[in-house]
Amino acid sequence: MKYVVLLGDGMSDQAVAALEGKTPLQAAKTPNMDFMARRGRLGLAHTVPEGYPPGSDVANLSMFGYDPVQCYTGRSPLEAASMGVELGPDDVAFRVNLVHLDARGGKLIMEDYSAGHISTEDGRELIEELQRQLGDEEFSFHPGVSYRHLMVWHNGKSQIKATPPHDITGQDILTHLPSGEGSDRLIYIMNSAQMIFHNHPQIKRRSAKGEAAANSIWLWGQGKAPAMEQFGPKFGLTGAVISAVDLIKGIGVYAGLDIINVPGATGYLDTNFDGKAKAAIEALKDRDFVFVHVEAPDEASHSGKLQDKIRAIELFDEKVVGPVLEGIKQYGEYRILCAPDHPTPIALMTHTSDPVPFVIYAGEKDEKREVAGYDESSAAATGLKVEPGYKLMELLLGR
Repeated sequence: MKYVVLLGDGMSDQAVAALEGKTPLQAAKTPNMDFMARRGRLGLAHTVPEGYPPGSDVANLSMFGYDPVQCYTGRSPLEAASMGVELGPDDVAFRVNLVHLDARGGKLIMEDYSAGHISTEDGRELIEELQRQLGDEEFSFHPGVSYRHLMVWHNGKSQIKATPPHDITGQDILTHLPSGEGSDRLIYIMNSAQMIFHNHPQIKRRSAKGEAAANSIWLWGQGKAPAMEQFGPKFGLTGAVISAVDLIKGIGVYAGLDIINVPGATGYLDTNFDGKAKAAIEALKDRDFVFVHVEAPDEASHSGKLQDKIRAIELFDEKVVGPVLEGIKQYGEYRILCAPDHPTPIALMTHTSDPVPFVIYAGEKDEKREVAGYDESSAAATGLKVEPGYKLMELLLGR
């Protein structure tokens, strides 16, 4: 038996007036997910426990079959694991976003949480400059992918309130700065980064071209290293993870799964969808399980780009879901779980903790129900609910 999770990050949404009351999932052309929905088990799953933030960290722990209540310590420790950065028992990891701030009306506005989806090369250049000028025994900076990077505060403070930058797009940052014990040190680092970037050749070069320059950093998602049971002993399966995102790969590292890096995987619309599907089928030759993560729908949602979100969903269905559905047949018996991790409504441009639609397909040929397809309302209409969401893995495995 082979098992696959196909995860379209942030695919689910709310009704959109511009789509005549449809959600992006309902508006998108998704023949492959619709095929599974009409033959498999369709329902809703609560991936975010009550009282927890609806982040991709919490929600994806659930999708991997781990109870966030038992093992969640923060987002950045997971990203650190993917980047090969080992955390000591008193080290605190922070996500470093490269962002573009804009001064308007006497306020400093979070204009772009991704600095125009800055390239990995340009991002690395800036983070390495921060390490040269600010790195010491207390703070160290580590380059990641695109706008997503890492800072480790050695013997640092973790009980700090820090807001994700994609939650405050278009808002004054001064009301959302880090707060709590030790927050003054973080604000000092953020202010210092602004001064360092101000005269950096890259910033001047990008600005001259009319491109969104990374003129600041934003620190958030902090936490210490978690303790997690490995996936193999927990579920009795060998497996792998395919993603462009350090967070997802970091969960895989802590879970003891193999990490497969696909060339051209970017986390956005230009990602290598085809390569991810091919890598998934190849991975199953000598493994029982593969987790395939596609970030593009979530990124489009955070940017408020409706047509980009619909396109991302359609590409996920066409270039990932479809090829996996066809390619997995060579292995005989199989079970596929397709779902988002959390909703990311276009209107809000951030995550919510609402339940997400899922479908589990095990090769059934005949249609079992009359449903419109794979979408939020069709999933709700089945009456099948999985709560807590981490039990979804057991449902996939038939346990």
